[in-house]
Amino acid sequence: MLENSFIMVAIILLINIVYVSFFTIRMILTLKGQRYLAAGLSMIEVVIYVVGLGLVLDNLNQIQNLIAYAVGYGIGVIVGMKIEEKLALGYITINVITKEYDRDLPKALREQGYGVTDWAAHGLEGNRMAMQILTPRKYELKLYETIKELDPKAFIIAYEPKAIHGGFWVKSVRKGKLFS
Repeated sequence: MLENSFIMVAIILLINIVYVSFFTIRMILTLKGQRYLAAGLSMIEVVIYVVGLGLVLDNLNQIQNLIAYAVGYGIGVIVGMKIEEKLALGYITINVITKEYDRDLPKALREQGYGVTDWAAHGLEGNRMAMQILTPRKYELKLYETIKELDPKAFIIAYEPKAIHGGFWVKSVRKGKLFS
């Protein structure tokens, strides 16, 4: 079966897509502090890697195998990123600056389950309202849409907090009480 050149290329391509997808997810899990899950995934990842690389090294005279390995690597990066987007591990913090004092934007966001802290701010063009909003990453895009609906001119900055400690909102999310 492996003597057929087309089948060999397809197998190498598929193996590398799976390997690099696992690699990408493992790196993200490591960065998120999921060390045991990352370690478990790395054991599977290394077996896939050795098998795929072995197939290429055993057949170095076939340039199509090397090309399949490289293309599979590139596709694997994209697939791994797409999987991570779907998993959306962790939280995201959004800083919003708006001129809309007459509307109660923090209240509207809190009613939808977001953790919002707001305060008065002063910008180049006058008074503003600043808000810091915490949400699970899986709700990030929905939050952007909500903010843009409430204030299309809002200035938005997003970042991923490395550590979160305390606060009623995080406890509620961990218990599954929000966004049900």
